Amino acid sequence: MATQKKTAEVDYSMQEKILALYELQKIDSKIDEINKVKGELPLEVQDLEDEMAGMKTRIEHINAEIEELNTLTKQRKREVDQAKIMIGNYKEQQNNVRNNREFDAITKEIEYQELEIELAEKRLKEYAAGVKIKKAQLEEAEAQSKERLADLGAKKAELEGIEAETAPLVAEYSVQGEGVKAKIDERLLSAYDRIRRNVRNGLAVVTVKRDACGGCFNRIPPQRQVDIRQGKKIIICEYCGRILVADPDEPQE
Repeated sequence: MATQKKTAEVDYSMQEKILALYELQKIDSKIDEINKVKGELPLEVQDLEDEMAGMKTRIEHINAEIEELNTLTKQRKREVDQAKIMIGNYKEQQNNVRNNREFDAITKEIEYQELEIELAEKRLKEYAAGVKIKKAQLEEAEAQSKERLADLGAKKAELEGIEAETAPLVAEYSVQGEGVKAKIDERLLSAYDRIRRNVRNGLAVVTVKRDACGGCFNRIPPQRQVDIRQGKKIIICEYCGRILVADPDEPQE
């Protein structure tokens, strides 16, 4: 029959599959309620972990900049020392020149080296100021990182406590859910999961209450209610897209 499909080695009628969907929804809703206890904690933990990763990258970047400035400082100091040695050599050469032209040429070389020293010393002051700024930034970033790490530890501990407390019940409901899923074919399960992702509160299957959809509360026509009670096919709310079922606990007319 078109309304029947072999599922888990057993033939279940469409009505049984619809009731199984309703039971699955109730189980998933219980799990959703348990997860609500966690509130925004999972997102907060994820945000803090992302922030910590970003701060780690920033601290590494600042350290690399400080290291680069220190390397440039050493290089400039070597250049200053080399220039001073050359000035000393040039001054000794001046004592042995044979004419004014040689003296003036050596004097220009000395002046050039003195300018190189002046420029290098200017750069050294800039590097020192840069290192000072970067160290202040590093200190601030490390303090923020330490603070965020403490926040992350507290949030994780709180979340892990809730998960440890609720895990047995969630596991029990999950086992129940797997048992119910055995009665539902893959096509219906896929549709159920898709609707759950797209609707508020994860309610993919709702009952008809007071002639209205239990999800969006729009009125359901009488003939459509008859079809829902008969359970021969899947009925979707034309307003919100949820699967409509008759309440098993409600007496049928």
